[in-house]
Amino acid sequence: MTGTDAQLTEEHITALVHGFYARARADALLGPVFAAEVDDWDHHHLVIRAFWSRVLLGTDRYGGSPYPVHVRLPVKAEHFDRWLALFREAAVEFLPAAAAQTAIEKADMMAASFKAGMFTLTD
Repeated sequence: MTGTDAQLTEEHITALVHGFYARARADALLGPVFAAEVDDWDHHHLVIRAFWSRVLLGTDRYGGSPYPVHVRLPVKAEHFDRWLALFREAAVEFLPAAAAQTAIEKADMMAASFKAGMFTLTD
């Protein structure tokens, strides 16, 4: 969508969040989890946009930790794997190339951390 040297903006992050959730909500594995857990999509988008703004732009728009929210969800390791696949697609489509690579690396680290904290080797 954008050139490799384009500067990342809040508009890119908004496009990423909306593009990712359009995919996730339509996904056979992830869609039911989001449908059961998210009542207010406008609010959810705002929170997630603030999160990625903090991660990718260094803003202070998000405070707290996403882990406690996710640990209570009825998910398995394969949910995180699918989330990552859809996130990678959206990052490449909606972010400048360098920002997409950074976002994917951050998402990979977060997913690995969440999986390590939430699941044992026998899960």
